[in-house]
Amino acid sequence: MPRPPLEVADLIRAAGSTFYERSQKWFNWLHLKILTAIVRCRTSALGGHVDECSRCGYRAISYNSCRNRHCPKCQANARDRWLEARSRELLPTRYVHVVFTLPAQLAPLALQNKREIYRLLFRASAETLLQVARDERHLGAEIGFFSVLHTWNQKLLHHPHVHCVVPAGGLSPDHTRWIAARPGFFLPVKALSRVFRGKFVAGLRSLHGCGKLTFHGEMAALAQPTAFSALLRSLFRSDWVVYAKPPFGGAEHVLRYLGAYTHRIAISNHRLVRLEDGQVVFRWRDSAHKNKKRLMRLALDEFLRRFFLHVLPKGFVRIRHFGFFAHRRKAALLPLCFALLNAATEPPCPTPASTDSTHTLWTCPRCGGPMQLIERFSASDARLRGPPSAQRQS
Repeated sequence: MPRPPLEVADLIRAAGSTFYERSQKWFNWLHLKILTAIVRCRTSALGGHVDECSRCGYRAISYNSCRNRHCPKCQANARDRWLEARSRELLPTRYVHVVFTLPAQLAPLALQNKREIYRLLFRASAETLLQVARDERHLGAEIGFFSVLHTWNQKLLHHPHVHCVVPAGGLSPDHTRWIAARPGFFLPVKALSRVFRGKFVAGLRSLHGCGKLTFHGEMAALAQPTAFSALLRSLFRSDWVVYAKPPFGGAEHVLRYLGAYTHRIAISNHRLVRLEDGQVVFRWRDSAHKNKKRLMRLALDEFLRRFFLHVLPKGFVRIRHFGFFAHRRKAALLPLCFALLNAATEPPCPTPASTDSTHTLWTCPRCGGPMQLIERFSASDARLRGPPSAQRQS
């Protein structure tokens, strides 16, 4: 894929060194760390390496990436590594996609308590799926799935929700057979919505009672138990949004589908159109009008403010596994699932990756031959003597 004409790093540079001063009300050390990483990503500031084609001798310079999970440039490689690891765990059955969304009135509370609220969102949605699936009136099976946290909508506004990808079936209570969901159906959405709402509100009440929630600015009044109880009561006045997409194909389609969800960030560089007169223009998909592609224009500072709304707390895990996919259980239960689905008792072991550090995973743009790493250079090397010449031929 060609490099996009405009990147988030370009927008940060255009905002200038005074951006921090203009954003002191919300900008913190973690935002600064991520900002710095994005600007330095794949530049000489992080060092790099020289690769040479083993056939024609063509040489190319590659600068190192920052590997920050909020960086638009670094997610493709992280996604490919994750999908490769997960490919051995895909069951030969249909999969379904369920989305749990927090109501809009809880978004400000989530912004001030990201770690606690996002953790509760994972727990409440997972417990809901496991409980409803175990119910004999619905599926009557023990299921497994993984969940991915997203905190944005197409306009970059704060919109916390969890995507759950679930095999369309599960293990019987005695683990002797596989119970498949009915064709075209998995679990009742209304039951999922009500159970999810009850579990999340109970979790909020517990967090408040333990003093684990903080309230600032206009939300300071919610620190009082009476005001917080009134907020909780209002959450029962409407149904919560739980969306179950129709089941899609088997394992051969799952990896392609997952790539669009697992390692996404708030906006990719390819959605950026232009920067003009201090305004950022980017593409967005209007789901209310048949996903029609539209253009949005935001002031540069407002665009960056929305982008940094979606910074996750340090160390927070945004992809989690539950049920028979949980790390402590899958060693015993996944082979059983494969066996009951008339597949191999164990998924095929991957071919061990080469440990030779002189090889790269890309080919020569001229002749298609394998590129070999021949030299590494640090950021200080680049400053002292400049990066090695990529035009020099052996």
